[in-house]
Amino acid sequence: MKIYSLFLTVLLATVSGAQTRVPAQYVNPFIGASTSAGKAGIYHGLGKTFPGATTPYGMVQVSPNTITGGDNGSGYSYEHESIEGFAFTQMSGIGWFGDLGNFLVMPATGPLKTAAGRLNDPPGTGYRSRYDKASEQASAGYYAVRLTDAAVRAEMTAAPHSGMLRFTFPVHKRSRIQIDLARRVGGTSTFQYVKVVDEHTIAGWMQCTPSGGGWGNGEGKANYTVYFYAQFSKPLKHAGVWNVNIPDTADRRRESVESDSYQQRVAHATITARTRGEEARGKHLGFYTEFETTAGEQVLMKAGISFVSMEGAKRNLEAEISGWSFDQLHQDAVQRWNDALRVVSISGATEAQKHVFYTALYHTMIDPRIVTDVDGNYTGGDGKVHRAAGFRKRSIFSGWDVFRSQFPLQTIINPGLVNDMINSLVTLADESDSSYLERWELLNAYSGCMLGNPAVVVLADAYVKGIRNYDLQKAYSYAVNTNEKFGNGRLGYDPGSIAKTLEYAFADWCLLQMASGLGKAEDAQKYDLRSRNYKNIWDTAHHWFRPRNADGSWQPWPKEGRLTDWYGTFETNPYQQGWFVPHDVDGMVELMGGREKVIADLEQFFYKTPKRFMWNSYYNHANEPVHHVPFLFNRLGVPWLTQKWTRIICDSAYHNAVEGLVGNEDVGQMSAWYVLASVGMHPVAPGSTRFEITSPQFGQSVIQLPGNKIFSIIAKNNTPFNIYIQKVLLNGKPYNKCYIDYRDIIKGGRLELVMGSKPQQLSYK
Repeated sequence: MKIYSLFLTVLLATVSGAQTRVPAQYVNPFIGASTSAGKAGIYHGLGKTFPGATTPYGMVQVSPNTITGGDNGSGYSYEHESIEGFAFTQMSGIGWFGDLGNFLVMPATGPLKTAAGRLNDPPGTGYRSRYDKASEQASAGYYAVRLTDAAVRAEMTAAPHSGMLRFTFPVHKRSRIQIDLARRVGGTSTFQYVKVVDEHTIAGWMQCTPSGGGWGNGEGKANYTVYFYAQFSKPLKHAGVWNVNIPDTADRRRESVESDSYQQRVAHATITARTRGEEARGKHLGFYTEFETTAGEQVLMKAGISFVSMEGAKRNLEAEISGWSFDQLHQDAVQRWNDALRVVSISGATEAQKHVFYTALYHTMIDPRIVTDVDGNYTGGDGKVHRAAGFRKRSIFSGWDVFRSQFPLQTIINPGLVNDMINSLVTLADESDSSYLERWELLNAYSGCMLGNPAVVVLADAYVKGIRNYDLQKAYSYAVNTNEKFGNGRLGYDPGSIAKTLEYAFADWCLLQMASGLGKAEDAQKYDLRSRNYKNIWDTAHHWFRPRNADGSWQPWPKEGRLTDWYGTFETNPYQQGWFVPHDVDGMVELMGGREKVIADLEQFFYKTPKRFMWNSYYNHANEPVHHVPFLFNRLGVPWLTQKWTRIICDSAYHNAVEGLVGNEDVGQMSAWYVLASVGMHPVAPGSTRFEITSPQFGQSVIQLPGNKIFSIIAKNNTPFNIYIQKVLLNGKPYNKCYIDYRDIIKGGRLELVMGSKPQQLSYK
């Protein structure tokens, strides 16, 4: 029935002459699926997305992996020429050596090899296989490739908590499916268990601790267990495990796992047959099942995944994949994506723009992923099993990245997700007894990654927008604890840091919004004063922000001045970081010498940016701290410059290509910026209900809102040359402002923009 429904949708769209393809057909998962540092011009690399099969915010991502080590969080990079296997968990667009990449499945033929072999090892060194690049296919909910060494075609699709692989084998006496249970991006699982349940089923788990590397090579404190329940369409007549003798004193982090000695140890693992009821435990286990195949014979494997228990993994699989119809499961995944992506419909876009837009929207729907099982159970910060009440537990909160665009986008298209994430962070603070909100969370880990207090920003943004389906008083209490634990302290600045001082001041302003709304006058007064702490590091001698020591003295001013990378900043220079006073633009402008001077400085900031927008010292769209900067022109009374530069960025920094993202995707942030800017609006300061209006790329965008309401943005006379807004109507009435309030968006309505080729003044106060 679902297949017929999808066919009918496509048919009706074609007959009507409207969009001839459904949204999922515009998704190109290869956009950003590269980590090439050489092409990016910086060690951070490019998008670092994965091309495999997943569902909206799903727990499972079945995707090819080309590398275990290195600064490659997705485990895949398009330019690599061999595939290590297909894992059931992946991260999207992150660096810091990554994590997940668990339950790595690989088809093979010939003698069993227990080590994958490294990317640059000679062919045949391990079970890694070269592949036919021309055969590689990726779409929403589907991935396929032909492995040339094994002569096997591999296909995969997914459901929210489970996935299925279909392998088409050649004629061979020793065909095989093998699973590396120790595998983990950025390191290794440190302990595993597997049991042969019956002649078609195995179950088990993999423990991933900081001692095995992973997130931040262990510094990210990721500590989780992946449970699986897997079934095979062909009986387990010749099955077994391989077990590597890992000494108790062995280093298990990334560098050691990549070493020759470790790889040799894995290659000479002990191989033992296993039959029904038998089980194995160890520090580096793998499982295999061998069988004879005829030419073109298809063998399938399906698995449920859980972060709670083997029973949870079994329930997840049984609830989502009852049979062996790969094609039906694939169509179900496509339908899930169509249902999700229809939240925004665009028209008046080129085919390339549709691919870029819907892939960007798709990438905003990977995380924060759901980690509750189908029965509502999840593992909490105390390591115990909890039942989610009134929310779905979510994980992978890349706070420092996503507070800027990703969560403001979700407040419009998916406010329930925002409630879920806040509930997840608040309950985690409860369960872990930490009593503060983590800035970068991964499967309950308080990783401490990056800086600032982004969870407070996300909370305040939700609060001022009326998104409050969580324990409000407890959330506020934990936000206070967060800002008191991490802040500018008694000095009124963070010693040695421009970036932290500015971000902590902004977080204090966000907390001010909640304190005022909750009637906490004393708190409001305190955080109002602290929100202006950014002024404490303004250096009148050099007319820019400058790091101060704890004794109040200034750090030496460098030869390169505000273009000096890492001078009191993080992944930026002071020129880039210094614009981050989103909550008090007027105060910032006053410090900087007034409106005209700031406009001139900002124009130089953009004019000196490379046309391709790759990593650079000026407007560096490849990294988050400047993502609000194009919209500052609205605040400065020259909105046509916001319109000009956002159109240029949308056209120049996003493409329908593997290298179509100029920097790390960062768990949806890079794509969310595009989604918002391309339809014509974006915030400067989350924690405020104000969205800046800018020049849309498309003739019309229709946003589906909660309660069956819609908000439409129509750009009349919109062309690549007519990029300037001449006139604005809101619900048919003249509207002389360069911004719109969230409340006007969320209640539904119609924003009409008349476009032209010359700048036009709009009110900016």
